[in-house]
Amino acid sequence: MSLTVSPELLDKAQRGPIDDADFIDCIRTSLPYAWGVISGLAERAAADGGEYAANEVPPPGEAERGQLLRLVASDAMRAAVERHFGMRLAFQNCHKVALFRGDADAAHADFVTPRAQLLNQSPEFVDC
Repeated sequence: MSLTVSPELLDKAQRGPIDDADFIDCIRTSLPYAWGVISGLAERAAADGGEYAANEVPPPGEAERGQLLRLVASDAMRAAVERHFGMRLAFQNCHKVALFRGDADAAHADFVTPRAQLLNQSPEFVDC
């Protein structure tokens, strides 16, 4: 299961659309490691003013790796996170995830190329 959904939020979803604030709160509490990585990137990007911030630290274990993978694999979660931070999310492997400013088209385009993907490979990432 990707998210731990409270009975109240599930009831709300059964009655109609869910706002981003409720969904983001569910993501934040269900996937604390993944949320920490992504929110840390947003803070770092805001602080240094760069086009993007990328995480290059492998998750400490399988549970944390799973959280990050679940977040980036879900279109709904990715879109909500992007709206929340006002940035684009990009993903290369089990730990290399980045947030890009909306106007960082060239940097984002470079990050998502096959070349960048190949250059980010390492034997220790075979199972990630």
